[in-house]
Order: sequence, then structure tokens, then C-alpha cells
Amino acid sequence: MSLSEFWDGQAEAWGRFARTPGHDAYHEGFNFPAFLELVPAAARRTLDLGCGEGRVGAELTRHGHSVVGVDSSPAMVAMAQERHEAVVADATALPFEDGAFDLVVAYMSVMNLDDPEAGLREAGRVLEPGGRLCAAVVHPIDGAGSFEGDEFVIRGSYFEPEAKLWESDRDGIRVSFLDRSLPLERLVHGCEGAGLLVEAVREPRPSIDFVAANPGAERRLRVPLFLHLRAVKP
Repeated sequence: MSLSEFWDGQAEAWGRFARTPGHDAYHEGFNFPAFLELVPAAARRTLDLGCGEGRVGAELTRHGHSVVGVDSSPAMVAMAQERHEAVVADATALPFEDGAFDLVVAYMSVMNLDDPEAGLREAGRVLEPGGRLCAAVVHPIDGAGSFEGDEFVIRGSYFEPEAKLWESDRDGIRVSFLDRSLPLERLVHGCEGAGLLVEAVREPRPSIDFVAANPGAERRLRVPLFLHLRAVKP
């Protein structure tokens, strides 16, 4: 099964997971606020690559962005269209002209593309000169290993990590995740192949307030969970 098919099958469950206030605390209180610090101010047109059910595009719209979302899942796009413009499209064959956007946002989506490098090349193609790509992914360290008690252990290969299939089942909301980590070199090489220059990299850590509300996040002060980067098209 392709990653595209996997996530299309999770669309209904993902909609409940993402749209139930407070349910995805790591997104609301940790990952997305830090990610927004890398995102440029609204300008001409913003592409949300792998938009899912539309929560990121909706927030960017509230910040003044003119957002177009794309996702390969018709069910995801139908939900996103409740919040902003969105179209069904393969990330490796975007239905837009060269230079159509000044900003491409790929929030937790690049690692879920069947061909990440091709998706990054398309992102580079549809960016105008001076435009930027902002991406968030599962940190490659986290993708390569796991916690065993309080210790973080990598037992396989960092360079060739196995995908992690796991399930979140709480408060009556059950959704499966298939996380595929991208080693840092592969992610950066993908940007290079897209003609993009990486200009900022962040490994966000949770705030003291977030850790107080979510004690399990304390270990993320030691081992990163997310990686954020911003790249520019010369």
C-alpha cells in the first residue's frame, strides 16, 4: 500500500483527531507554534502541500495568507475545502504554473509523500524566485529510534529507517499513523535537487508550560521530536 492510499483510508479518523479541540496537544501547543516562527508574513499566494483536512491552511488564512491546499486524498480535500481553497493533486505533478507561489508550506507532509524528492522538486518549480519553502517533519533521530523506558535507543539504521506503524486510541478517537523518517542528508539533498537553499533549521523544544501540562513531553527537552527548516529559491 502506498502512503497516499494509507492516508486516504485514514481521512475520516484523521478529521476527528485534528478537529477535536485539545486532542492533538503536541500540534496545538508545541509543534505548530514553533513552526509559525519560521513562516514568512503573508504575501502573494501560499501553497499548503499535503494539506490534509485543512487545519494548517485555516490558521494561515487567519494570519492573512491566500491559501491553496493540495492533497492526493479526495476525502481530505473535501474537508479542507470547508476552510479554504483546495484541490486534489499528486505532489509530484502539481497543477500550477512555474512560479505561481511565493510560499510553499509542507507541515508534517514531506515524509508522507511516496516520492519526497519529486515532491520537493515540484515545490521548487512552483515557487517564484525569492520564494520560500517551510517544512516540518518528524525529526530523523526520533524516526530512527524509540524510547525504552526513559532511555532513547536506536537499534536499526539511522540512514535506512523502517516506517513506524502505530495507533492513537483515546477519548473515543482512533487513528493509525505510518511515520517514515527522512535522514537529514536526504531531506537537504531533496532541497538541493529542487534548486532550494536551506537558510534556517530548527529543532524545537517544548516550553516549560507545555511540559507542565503534558509531563511525557519532558523527555523532548533531551531528544528532539520535530525538525523544521526553511529554504529559499534563489
